[in-house]
Amino acid sequence: MSRKQFGLVGRNISYSFSKNYFTERFQKEEAQECTYENFDIQNIDEFPEIIKNNPDLIGLNVTIPYKEVVIPFLDELSERASKMRAVNVIKITKEGLLKGDNSDYYGFKKSLEPLLQSHHKNALILGTGGASKAVAFALEELGIEYSYVSRKTSENSIHYNQIDAKTFDDFQIVINTTPLGTSPNTHEFPEIPYPYFTSKHIAFDLIYNPSETQFLKKAKECGAITKNGMDMLVFQAEKAWEIWNE
Repeated sequence: MSRKQFGLVGRNISYSFSKNYFTERFQKEEAQECTYENFDIQNIDEFPEIIKNNPDLIGLNVTIPYKEVVIPFLDELSERASKMRAVNVIKITKEGLLKGDNSDYYGFKKSLEPLLQSHHKNALILGTGGASKAVAFALEELGIEYSYVSRKTSENSIHYNQIDAKTFDDFQIVINTTPLGTSPNTHEFPEIPYPYFTSKHIAFDLIYNPSETQFLKKAKECGAITKNGMDMLVFQAEKAWEIWNE
């Protein structure tokens, strides 16, 4: 029986959802030939060693902080990953080619869609890392305008200290794509004026551990609809499985 190895590439990923999710899936389906491992590396330059030392690898997930910097190590990108310039799924072909793709956008889109109402027309994306690119791609597919929020002002983003009551009038969806608030640093949260949240707002956090971050808690206290990243993770994992098996 030939082995089929999958895994997750990231930094400090012992908490990861993916390993437990796929291991349980393989057990349920009695797929003894399939395994899933965490490849915890401190620098992306270690990535080629993972490929070299694991000849049975056929699929990888990629998480923070490597979704963008992994791209130069790949042979091909899907059209969507090329547009996003962010990869969270890698398929390894029988010929040994590394094909980068993205399932984050799909997971986010499928998770956000049921919450949307007619007045949800504009979104603020907190953060500008790899995950934010997938969120932006999904928003474009949904026909929702967006602006990035960053600690560095640029022509494509606004600064955190520029957010005020008018911003919250103009943007009805606020999405946290930063790691602020992730366990064990559960006391952290993005510095935005939370009292301006209302029942007409959606606060979406890509973080799933803890299930309610300070960002979500503060938004909920002001009446906002809140959603964490767990459903998104499940949807993106299923999409990754689909990509690996195409």
